[in-house]
Amino acid sequence: MNRSYVVQILVPKETGKGEPVSKEWFDKFLQKLTDEFGGATSYIRAPAKGLWRSGDTTERDDIAVVEVMAAKLAPEFWRSLRERLERELSQEDPIKRNAWDHQ
Repeated sequence: MNRSYVVQILVPKETGKGEPVSKEWFDKFLQKLTDEFGGATSYIRAPAKGLWRSGDTTERDDIAVVEVMAAKLAPEFWRSLRERLERELSQEDPIKRNAWDHQ
């Protein structure tokens, strides 16, 4: 049986510093995923709303959803990608309901 995984990556539309994520950055990000997995689908026209609890407050983000089909989960790749998103987008802790948490 051939098994594939759909991996969703939730990308904020603004960095942790409040700056918009550039189209150039996003295009390069999609190209990297396409190179790695043979394709990527993004939902960026109507950004989703992300809400999460941080202490006693509710934080909010506009996010783009990116999906890839993967034949295997490749934990090292996803861990590296998470570190890249944290660094490049100034994120303290990106949403972790992604492949890197399912090892």
